[in-house]
Amino acid sequence: MRRLLVLATSACLVTAGAGAAGAEPNFPPTFPPNQNQLPQLPTEPQIYDLLPIPSPDQDPWYNDPENIADYQPGEIVRSREVQTRLLGLPVPVFTKQLLFRSEDVHGNPIVTASTVIVPGIPWQGSARPVVSFQEAIDSTDSACNPSHTLQTGTMKESTLVVYWLAQGFAINVPDFDGKFNTFNTYAEGKMVLDSLRAMKNDTSLGLTDSGIALYGYSGGGSGSIRAAELRASYAPDVRLLGTSIGGTPGNLVGEADYATRNQPGLTGTSNFTMWLGFASLSREYPDVFKPEEFLTPEGQGLLADMQHRCYATIALQGVYRPISDYFQPGKSLNTSPEVLQVLSDNSLGKHIPDTPILWWHGMWDELIPPSVVIPTVQSYWDQGADVRFYTVPVPEHITNAVTGWLPAVAWTSAVLRGLSPGPKFMAAFQPLPPGFPGS
Repeated sequence: MRRLLVLATSACLVTAGAGAAGAEPNFPPTFPPNQNQLPQLPTEPQIYDLLPIPSPDQDPWYNDPENIADYQPGEIVRSREVQTRLLGLPVPVFTKQLLFRSEDVHGNPIVTASTVIVPGIPWQGSARPVVSFQEAIDSTDSACNPSHTLQTGTMKESTLVVYWLAQGFAINVPDFDGKFNTFNTYAEGKMVLDSLRAMKNDTSLGLTDSGIALYGYSGGGSGSIRAAELRASYAPDVRLLGTSIGGTPGNLVGEADYATRNQPGLTGTSNFTMWLGFASLSREYPDVFKPEEFLTPEGQGLLADMQHRCYATIALQGVYRPISDYFQPGKSLNTSPEVLQVLSDNSLGKHIPDTPILWWHGMWDELIPPSVVIPTVQSYWDQGADVRFYTVPVPEHITNAVTGWLPAVAWTSAVLRGLSPGPKFMAAFQPLPPGFPGS
């Protein structure tokens, strides 16, 4: 306990020190007076580098095998037992990490990790059910991935898994954005499914025949629903019983248009999502998302600064700072057919899930307006998907994460215990007038 207190105190001192040392007052020189005026902030990975647990880029356990192409999707490269922590304190659960083979959005072989957590509660009568929990990673550095933050005790959504663990369910937490930190692409779904294959392949876990439910909100919902869409064609061997998601964009072309523009009031916070999207997609599609062609020198500097950050400081740096203000003259996302094609190719609805879905969205969401979600859900419905959709009658993105989470826990717990997912319904309540910001 004394050592933990010393580490916690040191982390606080490091955070304070990093703020002073990490800032560069001359970058960028000035911000427009109508924009976010925050100076450059220290990055979370700078702080993680000072912790006693090595970050993934410093940990050889994460290294690719030389013969990566010889591995099958979901095949385990290596594994290890680790300690799960919550707010820095050890949690008494069995935790095993698996490094496994998957593939990127272009079909190239990659490796990424997943963390499997098994509670000490006995389970009898069937294989222990599994909740695959996709955190909203929304970051550009591998130090922000849950395989690392679960060890350091800094995973922001870790407390949400307790209600499933308390029932005796196992939890799978994949690094579904990979070491390269993709964002809102179909590669996320492949990595989720391959993490479940890896979990099944490790017979020591006793989860080979387990029924599985997927859960995720916002960025986590992106990985979850893409996995549900791809299951039938990519991983029919994964026994998926249901998927519960919320706060996830369907149409990425519409979302990009919304987040790129200067928005009034709270909706201006959506601007950070396009900086995150551009930084991530420029890694997956370097021939399409070219900072030097789209952005001014100031914009390129801001984008470079966002290449190794976690969600919190990306958000702080990007809110109320529309990327459109940093486009070169005559440039926009709409002037590039290649950009629009990538966004369209990775929009939801390319495949219709063949398993039950519970999906919710806020009737007013400042980050992801219902207008880029409901048409996608409607297309699911029209094509016969087994979907239950409702809009939550309260505003704001984070609030809706909480209001939708309890029904998601109840519903996933029921389907994992063999109960019916319930009747389909489409309750897309939209009370706001057309054109209302965030509608």
